[in-house]
Amino acid sequence: MPKATLQPGFEAVSRWFEISQAQIDAFAEVTQDKQALHLDPDYAAQTPFGGTIAHGFLTLSMLSAMAYDAMPDTVGDELSVNYGFDRIRFLSPVRSGARLRGKFVLDSRDWVDETTVALLWSVTIDIDGQDKPALVAAWRNRLYFEGKD
Repeated sequence: MPKATLQPGFEAVSRWFEISQAQIDAFAEVTQDKQALHLDPDYAAQTPFGGTIAHGFLTLSMLSAMAYDAMPDTVGDELSVNYGFDRIRFLSPVRSGARLRGKFVLDSRDWVDETTVALLWSVTIDIDGQDKPALVAAWRNRLYFEGKD
């Protein structure tokens, strides 16, 4: 993908990513969040979700992979970092085996100083075949440059 200068209004969409039970299990192990709703198919089948679901934080963490997939390299930056979230809402459960994709819209791009740009993204994680997304968020990133053009 060619290098780009990101401007407000820029939009990008990632490919679809499948969320497997093996990923859910591994996330539970790493985070020590071993709730039966995520790990026990028999238990989860008896809940309103009808089966195991991904952790909300696993869904959220997929934004990094989705951004890497969807975003072009930017012109001149040396480093890009996650700066945090202003808002996160988990709107729909993500069932084991679901496919997700990220949608990114750049809301603002502001110079913080001579070498740092602050970006604010509206992000959505869609679930394949569902109208309601898994989550929506306002995500902040920073780009660091050697020197301002």
